[in-house]
Amino acid sequence: MAAGTTEIAAMSFEEAMEELERIVQRLEQGRTPLEDAIAAYERGAALKRHCEDKLRLAQEKVEKIALDRNGVPAAEPLESLDPEPTG
Repeated sequence: MAAGTTEIAAMSFEEAMEELERIVQRLEQGRTPLEDAIAAYERGAALKRHCEDKLRLAQEKVEKIALDRNGVPAAEPLESLDPEPTG
């Protein structure tokens, strides 16, 4: 794993989102030299993947509350937000 990827893996979702937002703002300004823009884009892509992974893990842990026939609350696993599995 590359050093930058290892660093990203240790980030919280919020930290990764904040950095990703800063990268997007910097790139949107259009004043970044090409080589720096490419590096920033690659890091942004890695941060995006990290955030997606964190969200996926959180989704797997979330349960929704449903009522059974007798009106008693019961936990059910949350259905996947993905309409179809990719592969």
